[in-house]
Amino acid sequence: MGRNHDHEPLFVTKEGKVRVAYMVYAATIAVGICLIWWYRIVQFPRDGEEGRSWAWIGMFMAELWFGFYWIITQSVRWNVLYSFPFKDRLSQRYEKELPGVDVFVCTADPQIEPPIMVINTVLSVMSYDYPTEKLSVYLSDDAGSDLTFYALMEASHFSKHWIPFCKKFNVEPRSPAAYFSSISDDSHGDDDNHSLSKDHAAVKKLYEEMESRIQAATRHGRISEEIKMKHKGFSQWDSYSSRHDHDTILQILIDGKDPLAIDIEGCALPTLVYLAREKRPQHPHKFKAGAMNSLIRVSSKISNGPVILNVDCDMYSNNPQSVRDALCFFMDEEKGHEIAFVQYPQNFGNVTTNEIYGGSLRVIRDVEFHGLDGYGGPLYIGTGCFHRRESLLGREFSKENKIVLKSENVTKREENVQEFEEKLNSLANCSYEKDTQWGKEMGLKYGCSVEDVITGLSIQCKGWKSVYFNSGRTGFLGVATTTLPQTLVQHKRWSEGDFQIFLSKYSPAWYANGRISFGLQLGYCCYCLWAPNCLATLFYSIVPSLYLFHGIPLFPQCTSLWFAPFVYVMFAKYTYSLAEFLSSGGTIRGWWNDQRIWLYKRTSSYLFAFVDTLLNLLGFSESAFVISVKVSDQDVSERYEKEMMEFGDSSSMFTILATLAFLNLFSLIGTILKKVVATDGAIDAMLLQILLCGILVLINWPMYQGIFFRKDNGKMPGSLTVKSLVFALSVCTCFTFLY
Repeated sequence: MGRNHDHEPLFVTKEGKVRVAYMVYAATIAVGICLIWWYRIVQFPRDGEEGRSWAWIGMFMAELWFGFYWIITQSVRWNVLYSFPFKDRLSQRYEKELPGVDVFVCTADPQIEPPIMVINTVLSVMSYDYPTEKLSVYLSDDAGSDLTFYALMEASHFSKHWIPFCKKFNVEPRSPAAYFSSISDDSHGDDDNHSLSKDHAAVKKLYEEMESRIQAATRHGRISEEIKMKHKGFSQWDSYSSRHDHDTILQILIDGKDPLAIDIEGCALPTLVYLAREKRPQHPHKFKAGAMNSLIRVSSKISNGPVILNVDCDMYSNNPQSVRDALCFFMDEEKGHEIAFVQYPQNFGNVTTNEIYGGSLRVIRDVEFHGLDGYGGPLYIGTGCFHRRESLLGREFSKENKIVLKSENVTKREENVQEFEEKLNSLANCSYEKDTQWGKEMGLKYGCSVEDVITGLSIQCKGWKSVYFNSGRTGFLGVATTTLPQTLVQHKRWSEGDFQIFLSKYSPAWYANGRISFGLQLGYCCYCLWAPNCLATLFYSIVPSLYLFHGIPLFPQCTSLWFAPFVYVMFAKYTYSLAEFLSSGGTIRGWWNDQRIWLYKRTSSYLFAFVDTLLNLLGFSESAFVISVKVSDQDVSERYEKEMMEFGDSSSMFTILATLAFLNLFSLIGTILKKVVATDGAIDAMLLQILLCGILVLINWPMYQGIFFRKDNGKMPGSLTVKSLVFALSVCTCFTFLY
């Protein structure tokens, strides 16, 4: 009897292979941590050692935090799951019933998010291997830039050639810039690939001509009158005052319901819409969350796809099958009705071989999010995420109400396109959300700089689950930060927003209690407690080194049995960390760079995030949304490719990092000059402190290069060097007088 494929699942999940081995390893680390805590208690300094007593208490508190935080992080490694969809089964059962998909692309500044990059992302999602009549693409331009609108208009014309070319030859990737940069003109041969070679040359020429026009307009910073006369849409900028003061600008550039909206092969094109929501200085615009909510409302009247994909403008689609993969999870007959969103990982196409700034987020991507999947799903991270529209609209999950995904009917239009656009303008007006539940119970939540994470948590607390899908072929490729200041600022925003969530009414520690699994609560806390890590890390980076300089031990002697748990925990933890990093495709040098960035984030980004969050809580400051720069100067890019760390910025974060680097260097050199290690018993008593200080000096080697040796523009600014040197000497001098 033949097998009935109609009852086979559309996706399966499998557990990680080394779960038992990891449990044994984790148990030994837990024992070691407890012994360290016990050592601090039973070996507390005797009377007469007040200076050492206070340092001892501080070390104990720091180690309590490190141990507590390590325990929390086990939640993302204890129950690792991997998901596998079956697109062939989806096609067999539902090819004629596939739901509509609305794609939201968000941009906010044409200076740091160039229009040519934005439209490459748009073209990549317009070219999905999916019925075009069921695909709608929306670009939210929060800058309201006519340059971005012009680029999208050009892309709408080019798509008539690009989409059929991609589908005819199964092109990958489907971002034109990425595709043409990866394929040489003579790589198609002369025989079997003659048709591809000919079409490739023709389409590439069209792209280069379009790119040239867009780049010319971007350089000049304006659109010529000749171009403006060719499209009615530019008239909407007649009343434009500034990016923070303008009317709603809504343009349907390709109307999927128009029988004339076809490509050069006569096939239907996806709907393409440009939206710049209304902005007024007196109205808070709620950053990306506000843009997304406007898109949700506007799209509901144009296409109303039951599935929404949102991507950042720098995160182009690298896999044309991503929509079908995601639908396998939503449309599975047994479990699909539980799933609110399918989150793809963030991958970056410009990360260097050894990941100088830890930009790949490798461990989060390949380990931790799979661990979250074992407890009901990952966080929503703001890009590369497919949503069930009804879950974004605030609907609670119900086991009894199994809703099958299907395209929702949109009210038939009586008016022409221009009248229809004017009718929809009010949905993106500043006043639309007044006295409504938008930003509270509907749409993305307001009041947090990481609106994605808090929205995902709220959805999961309503009973929904999510899925993490780390596909064989990367689903989306973005642009990683290319300088140290960019990296630190980005992590400051992430950690500040996450800490705000932890202290808010939506905290995973109390709001989510009983609503999501305990493992997922801990998983959220891993990220929500990034910022407080700064305190323990700063203490461990400063105090042991200062006490080393004065020959005061804060760790057990190497001949003592108490020495063993310290050495074991440190050795086992970092050995496992290295193995985890290498198993996910990293390099040894990449792991070392990751440890450096880990230290820099905790002592600068997280510190600023911690302070700013408390100030915000007390009403002394307001949250701000900082957009990551997507372009760099040529010399900065060249140094990035050479993996030379960038210090050419007078950032206040650099003042902290350089001061710490000087403190540890002075302590190590001072210890050597005083020949502490040569005195009787000194090497025995101070070994761990010497090792810790030595590692901190070694990890700061690129900073010493930037301060003392480099001559390029990426060196540390002289004024910042002097300031940090004065701070470090002042701390050392004060400590000397005290002890």
